[in-house]
Amino acid sequence: MTPLIDAADLAAALSSSTPPRVLDVRWKLGGPPGAQEYANGHIPGAVYVDLDTELAGHGEPTDGRHPLPDEADFAASARRWGLNDADAVVVYDAVSGTSAARLWWLLLHAGVADVRVLDGGLDAWVAAGGRLETQGARPEPGGIRVRFGTLPTLDADAAARMAEDGVLLDARAAERFRGEVEPVDPRAGHIPGAVSAPTSATLAADGRMLAPAELAAHFAGLGVAPETPAGVYCGSGVTAAHAALAMVTAGLPMPALYPGSFSAWSNDPSRPVATGA
Repeated sequence: MTPLIDAADLAAALSSSTPPRVLDVRWKLGGPPGAQEYANGHIPGAVYVDLDTELAGHGEPTDGRHPLPDEADFAASARRWGLNDADAVVVYDAVSGTSAARLWWLLLHAGVADVRVLDGGLDAWVAAGGRLETQGARPEPGGIRVRFGTLPTLDADAAARMAEDGVLLDARAAERFRGEVEPVDPRAGHIPGAVSAPTSATLAADGRMLAPAELAAHFAGLGVAPETPAGVYCGSGVTAAHAALAMVTAGLPMPALYPGSFSAWSNDPSRPVATGA
C-alpha cells in the first residue's frame, strides 16, 4: 500500500461507511503554534496532535531535541486521539508532510498497519475544494494497543557505522550539512561520511511528493539501491521521517532512523563533526 493519499481519495474515504481517523500535525521549526492554526481551520473531524509534547520525549541534550516519546505516553496520546486497533489513519500538516511524517513513522513503529500521509498537506486539500471547520474534534477515547519496535532505529554508534558500511542520508538543508549555518544546534556540520540529501529535493513545486520513479532515480543518485543498507537523520529526527517516507514511496525498503539526529550528535563533544560538501 502506498504511504500517501491524495486529497480526492481522502474526501471519498471520509464519505464512506468506514472513514479513517484524521490527525492534524501542524508544526514547523520556529512556529507559529500549530494549535492556533488548527483552531483557525482544519479538515473536518481531524484531531490536533502536538508534536512537541505528544510525538517527542524529553531528556538530556545528548538525547536530541525531539527524542522518541515514551511508549506508554504515546499510547495514552493515541487513545486520546480516539484510535483503536485496526483503524485506518491519515495524518497531515501544512508543510508538505515534513512534520506529519513523524507521526506516520511513530504509528508504524508502534504496530499500526494502515497509516498514510496526505500528499501535499492542507494546501492540497483546500486546492481540491475540501472544506475546513473550526470546531475542535473531541473523539471518544480509543483502546489502541501500542508496542514500539516495528521499525529499525539507530543510536549514535550505529549511525557512525552506517556512514561507513552503508549510506547515511542527512535530510537537512544543504547549507546546514556543509556547516555554513546552524540556527539551533551547538555545532555546525554533519556526521562524518554522511551524504547530503535535503528532503526538499523530494518535493514538487506544489508541495506534493515526486512520482515514485523520480524518487527512485533521486535516491539512486545518492547511492541508495534496494539492497543498500541505509539510514536517515536530520536536525532532531522529525524531517528524517519524511526522508523515510520518500524512500518508501520510491519503493525502497524502510531505512533505519536516527531519532537523536544531529542535535544529539552535536551535543556530544566526543563525536567528530565534518564540514563542507
